[in-house]
Amino acid sequence: MDQIKLLVVDDEADIREILEFNLKNEEFEIDTADSAEAALQIVNPEHRLILLDVMMGGMSGFRMAEKLRQDNILTPIIFLTAKNTENDMLTGFSTGGDDYISKPFSIKEVIARVKAVLKRTKVITQEEPEIVLSTGDFVVDVNSKQVTINQKHISLTRTEFEILVLLMQHPMRVYTREEILNKVWKEDGYVLECTVDVHITRLRKKLGDYSQCVVNRSGYGYCFDDTIY
Repeated sequence: MDQIKLLVVDDEADIREILEFNLKNEEFEIDTADSAEAALQIVNPEHRLILLDVMMGGMSGFRMAEKLRQDNILTPIIFLTAKNTENDMLTGFSTGGDDYISKPFSIKEVIARVKAVLKRTKVITQEEPEIVLSTGDFVVDVNSKQVTINQKHISLTRTEFEILVLLMQHPMRVYTREEILNKVWKEDGYVLECTVDVHITRLRKKLGDYSQCVVNRSGYGYCFDDTIY
């Protein structure tokens, strides 16, 4: 079986070495970069996940994540940072991150989160039946992970895509934040309920007029209303 390849980006050599050593012990293949600029030169589709420091000389991790998402590179990102306020965490998610770990961190925690993110972003196999969800000119192909509105491609992160598919598969069914966490993030117990709100907000911004279909039922949760269009 091929090893899963990760990219570790941090301007502190000792942190890169610690992460590389321990992740290799978990049978991962590791590439490293000492800056966001260097990472952008080597990141490629073989990288299944990026461990990304936020505060670096030159381009920040947040800016690198924004650039990747703008370029439609949807590789999952786990931010590593000494900035640990809730606002910083939400900034990380809003720039396209999938998880956020505060420094100093436990290696066991890093490994657990890496495995959790990889598990929830696992690609659907070719053997699964074709599933296409649609309302009006809004089409979601579950197998190819393609979202189009008026035949124009819409770029979503894996987490945004999975939330959207969950809601669209059961229109008008209201999911609580806890249910969304359990179904999208599964057993990852590190994620807060407010994370759902951040991803929903980001998802709505990308859906244009169809953002109205993602409805917040105050006090209950979210649903997809397919009767609007």
